[in-house]
Amino acid sequence: MFQTNFLSRDQVVAMTGEHGSPLFVYSKAKLIAQAQQLLAIPAPFGLTIRFAMKANPHPAILEIFKQQGIQIDASSGYEAELARKCGFRPETILVTSQQLAHNLQDLVPAGIDFNATSLNQLEQYGRAFPGTSISVRVNPGIGSGHSAKTNVGGITSSFGIWHEYIPQIHELAKIHGLNIVRLHTHIGAGTDPAVWQQAALTSLRLIKKFPTATILNLGGGFKVGRMDDEHDADMGIIGTMLAQEVQKFKEETGRELHLELEPGTFLVANAGILVAQVEDIVNTGKNGYTFLKLNTGMNDILRPGMYGSQHPISVLNDSTETKDYVVVGHNCESGDLLTPVAGNPNLLQARKLNKAAIGDLVLIGGVGGYCASMAAHGYNSFPSAAEVVIE
Repeated sequence: MFQTNFLSRDQVVAMTGEHGSPLFVYSKAKLIAQAQQLLAIPAPFGLTIRFAMKANPHPAILEIFKQQGIQIDASSGYEAELARKCGFRPETILVTSQQLAHNLQDLVPAGIDFNATSLNQLEQYGRAFPGTSISVRVNPGIGSGHSAKTNVGGITSSFGIWHEYIPQIHELAKIHGLNIVRLHTHIGAGTDPAVWQQAALTSLRLIKKFPTATILNLGGGFKVGRMDDEHDADMGIIGTMLAQEVQKFKEETGRELHLELEPGTFLVANAGILVAQVEDIVNTGKNGYTFLKLNTGMNDILRPGMYGSQHPISVLNDSTETKDYVVVGHNCESGDLLTPVAGNPNLLQARKLNKAAIGDLVLIGGVGGYCASMAAHGYNSFPSAAEVVIE
């Protein structure tokens, strides 16, 4: 049975009594612990950790990371604006967006860094800001992720400028007098550590083609263990590998590279719990399934129905009996499934949980990232769950 290690049963009851349910609860202590783990990576020529704020832009979480010295990876001009409103200095914000920032003319003069993710973006930036510095995101030709939908490298991905087009990057930079100071790569989320290391080595080879670049941004995608049979990426091992390779690069080329990482999930995922309630229990006969219907769903947590993602679930009662349940949301949508087969959101999977009754509280773990911020908000006109941060 899943049990949160930062929220007691008495706290759950008290907080739902005060705020109602569904309710996202985030742990400040766990957020700080994850931040410090990343900040301890031994980069020989400097390290910047950026929070991929799309994972969870809650202002209290942004404030916690700002106090820890973590900077911002913004995926849109709107996120950059929010980061500034939350007190981040412009020079600590990097915008890497699929759609060219609508407010680029305001962001760049303010001191916010821009990362071109296509040749078109590079061309438009060059016309608007000739003779300035810029970053470029390159698709290194490899990708990885916990599902096909979280793979953002290789030939199936639209993210970044394809590595074979590096000559065109230099051509545009020359035309507009641009100084390329940062190379950015990212291959996916929940990435296999061996593939992540391969991507890092590929990125070090690519940056040799950018002689003016002094910053190597390797993105994020570090795996976190949400389920009992999963484990977090070992940042000690990854950090040591990166330090060694950056040092080796210095010995081979004479160039000292400042390292940047942009985690989202790793910083926040396991710092969040979603407290919900059993609204109904139905079944489809002796050869069918028993369904727990909760008072939350895809309008608060879309990952299971979108990716087939696995989240620990626990019925918070004292039952000594267990029963197999398929857990579903409250939206009138067959895809509102909280217990799919791993990696396949189209197939349902029963979970053995405490025997439940209508009204029981349910805890869903691993929801600190890409849940409250990435959901079908407003679907069926259900309100979004409240969010609180506890000390």
